[in-house]
Amino acid sequence: MRSIRPVLTLALVVTAGVLLSACTSAEAEPEEPSSTRAAGAAVTGTAPVMFAFRCRTGTGDATETYTTYSAAWEDRRASCTATRTTGSAMSDQQADAVRAADGTATLDELAAWCAVRGAGPWVERVRTADAAKRAAGLLAYCPGHPERDRLQEALATYRG
Repeated sequence: MRSIRPVLTLALVVTAGVLLSACTSAEAEPEEPSSTRAAGAAVTGTAPVMFAFRCRTGTGDATETYTTYSAAWEDRRASCTATRTTGSAMSDQQADAVRAADGTATLDELAAWCAVRGAGPWVERVRTADAAKRAAGLLAYCPGHPERDRLQEALATYRG
């Protein structure tokens, strides 16, 4: 039964996300007059990509699924994977983070690392150009991470 729990939790998260997006997309939003839209801004009707996180709970194969970063941070998870649950396009923040990572990390990898606390890039020194790019991507993607200041200091030290 324990091994089914994470699968059921993820299925519930996906179903809830689909239902919520269906509910919100069915509501009519007042159209913004074209004169007040930002120049060059296109209305696409897409939602930003959202994730659920499957994190190891310690030794062994046990995992737990989280739907928010803060829940994974609170449990101090050190190894997580990210699974897309809803959304079809990157938000501006997500796109900026992927650009800052400059080919060293995908959106899914940045999301998984953002869920981690006390491990990986959040506690390691930045020693290479690729590590610096990943750190820049994480700083752009995870502004509320509890170890953000430490990573920012490590990046500043590397850049000298």
